[in-house]
Amino acid sequence: MFQSDRSPGVPMIFSSQAQSLLKRLFAAVSLVLLASCGGGTTQVESFVPERYFAFGDEASFLDTSGRKFAVNAISADGRLNCEEQPIWVQQIAGGYGFVFAECNPSAVSDLRARMMARPGARADDIGAQIDAQLAAGGFRDKDLATLLTGANDILELYAQFPARSEASLLADARARGVRLGQAVNRLVGLGVKVVISTVPDMGLTPFGKAERLAFQDIDRSAFLTQLTAAFNQQLGVTVLLDGRFVGLVQGDLQFQAIDRSPPSFGVTNVNTPLCTVALPQCTTSTLIANADLNGSLWADATRFAAVAHTQLASLALSRARNNPF
Repeated sequence: MFQSDRSPGVPMIFSSQAQSLLKRLFAAVSLVLLASCGGGTTQVESFVPERYFAFGDEASFLDTSGRKFAVNAISADGRLNCEEQPIWVQQIAGGYGFVFAECNPSAVSDLRARMMARPGARADDIGAQIDAQLAAGGFRDKDLATLLTGANDILELYAQFPARSEASLLADARARGVRLGQAVNRLVGLGVKVVISTVPDMGLTPFGKAERLAFQDIDRSAFLTQLTAAFNQQLGVTVLLDGRFVGLVQGDLQFQAIDRSPPSFGVTNVNTPLCTVALPQCTTSTLIANADLNGSLWADATRFAAVAHTQLASLALSRARNNPF
């Protein structure tokens, strides 16, 4: 039992430093209690955008017919149904009641979601996408943008191995991550609130896993993972990580977790692509035998199926709604 040297009935004397600490503690407790009772003088309100811009590569792209670089749903009458199997940017737009012109079967007239992404885009292409919107009218204070690109950078660099050394390719990946971060900061400077995702681990794609089996020189899957990490690390340290302007979605960590324990995320297949034809021509009629459309992570060897898009959209919407934009 703890013994006190103070005689019963004699008050404990605190130093001035201890008294100051206690005062701060009591003040903090009082604020917590006040907030729990509905008091306080300020209230954090969720950011509600007036417009939404989707920047990036084919992971964020719809063509003018609503076709996507994922599995495209075909209705009973044989027509494309662009609303089914939505990609992540469609889900984000829908979360705010917006639709894209590229997928607008209800003929909504007030279109507040804008498609800026382009297939094959790399980090250095995002500047042109920003320029396109500046030429079309610019940005406003209540604009929200999402950005995901870098997979094409990683694959382009990987294709140069072994003609180029691992060290030089990793250095190039880091430089590209810096340049993408600078593009994000440019959007912030234009008044846009930005949610950016890191690049999912390309070593864990069906392509990456197949490369590990096909080559014996190095662990090719691990090298793709290293290239991804190099890109993401420099992206993370370059972006203005101020929650008032930027929300960072750690897509790489999410997809690593899914690959480790698919059932924990409702995923049944992380190894085999769904599509038997090249994207964006893949539809619900051109899938592998016994395809689990709602449980498979990958549409092709490097690009997402619907469940992956839903995972990413959930993270991005949470970040957009909870950041103090």
